[in-house]
Amino acid sequence: MKRKAGVMFVHQNKYQEYKKRHDEIWPEMAEALKAHGAHNYSIFLDEQTGCLFAYLEIESEEKWSKMAETEICQKWWKSMSPLMKTNPDHSPVSKDLQEVFHLS
Repeated sequence: MKRKAGVMFVHQNKYQEYKKRHDEIWPEMAEALKAHGAHNYSIFLDEQTGCLFAYLEIESEEKWSKMAETEICQKWWKSMSPLMKTNPDHSPVSKDLQEVFHLS
């Protein structure tokens, strides 16, 4: 497994809706994430800045990269775009973080 982390940004007046949508994640979205090798996926919110910290473990970069191409992912991104900073294709503006320490 490979550990991945990154940051995204949710609009400060949309925190509750963002959490609600993830509490009620579409079953087909959860299935697609798992089918594309995602495990132990968590998202944390810094309420002062709107910064989201995402952590997940993936089986492979190749398998994970195909998730963005799925119809369900495209639909999810579009539905989430009013809540967060997004790119023109509705994908979240995000920045990958480099792992500098791990204690197992």
